[in-house]
Amino acid sequence: MNRFEYIEARLHEGETFVSRDHNIKLYDGDQKTRFEEGEILLTSHRIFWGQPGDIARAAVTLCLPLKYVISISEETASSYIFGRKTRYVLHLRPPAADKAPGPLDSSRAAYIKISGKNGVNTEFSVALRETLNARIWEISISTNGIFTGNRQANATIVNSNLRLKMRTGIGGIERSIEAKAKETDENIALAFQDLNVLMAMAKDMVSVSKVISTKIREQKGEISDDETVRFKSYLMSLGIDDPVTRENFTSNTEYFRSLAQQICEMLLDPLEESRGMMSMADVYCRINRARGLELLSPEDLLNACRQLTGPIKLRTFPSGAMVLQLESQDDEIIATETLELVEVAQSLAAEELAKQLNISLLLAKERLLTAERLGKVCRDESLEGLRFYPNLLLSRE
Repeated sequence: MNRFEYIEARLHEGETFVSRDHNIKLYDGDQKTRFEEGEILLTSHRIFWGQPGDIARAAVTLCLPLKYVISISEETASSYIFGRKTRYVLHLRPPAADKAPGPLDSSRAAYIKISGKNGVNTEFSVALRETLNARIWEISISTNGIFTGNRQANATIVNSNLRLKMRTGIGGIERSIEAKAKETDENIALAFQDLNVLMAMAKDMVSVSKVISTKIREQKGEISDDETVRFKSYLMSLGIDDPVTRENFTSNTEYFRSLAQQICEMLLDPLEESRGMMSMADVYCRINRARGLELLSPEDLLNACRQLTGPIKLRTFPSGAMVLQLESQDDEIIATETLELVEVAQSLAAEELAKQLNISLLLAKERLLTAERLGKVCRDESLEGLRFYPNLLLSRE
């Protein structure tokens, strides 16, 4: 509700009436407000809400500029008296710094809900979606209007003008989109032409790098010790270090075993920096970024990870999530570390733990679930989501 402003219900230049509905109440997120049984009016630029008669008198009412609306969604509510009805959820951008005063200075919710006794009128909801899609407030339309005098006659004239202008505006937007799409297609075609040239050059670069790599290993040719060290650092930073490829092996077993060994060597240090665990999505990105043009398929990567032995293992959680984990990181260690963090914060959600440890949301959630399975923490599910608290039974004698 902190996106709403208190403004007189008067149209600006270029703004036109679209639709209205009655017996409408507003929600601040999921919370009910005192704004009930009012009249809502939609223009090409804004939404007004006021008590019956306020908008017709051009009185001060609630006003929400449509520029704040990111998207609109629906939810179904049930009532013993009126049955099932549809509410409309408007997801909003943060308020502007120069926003006029409104009913609230701050709000935890990033959305509002529009509802009514019998739901929102279908004509109004359709008009709202069409207006948001047309984005007329981003187009310069010259017209004058004000909510005074014979409002029914004014509404008829303004509404007919709006429909004509909206059709023109939407058509102009569609033509603009088509032109941009055509331009984008042309740019993509040119980009792929450049990419083909780049890939051809990159293959030559890879061949040269392999020759240099061989000379470094064999210490042949006119390469000094300093140049050897420098070339090694260049090759390691570029990730070009003779990646394992399928054509060098006669069987899949040997290929996956060698690939697993290379993955282990490549990810040992990153895994230690990631607190001993890394999601398969992160593994896939890191490996393919280091391999350059010799990209791995997800299937080959998974088969190779299944062949891992030694300091790194492939683990599948009860939820089905798969990660690479250091052998030294067992569940007891993970649960104990997670419990310490939960105790310091008194309670944690998966999002908070992920931000605190700088890990993915998936790994944060699995850490908390592991600690829960071992009895270190316990969960609390509420409207605010899933949170974990220290298990107080452990501290009792």
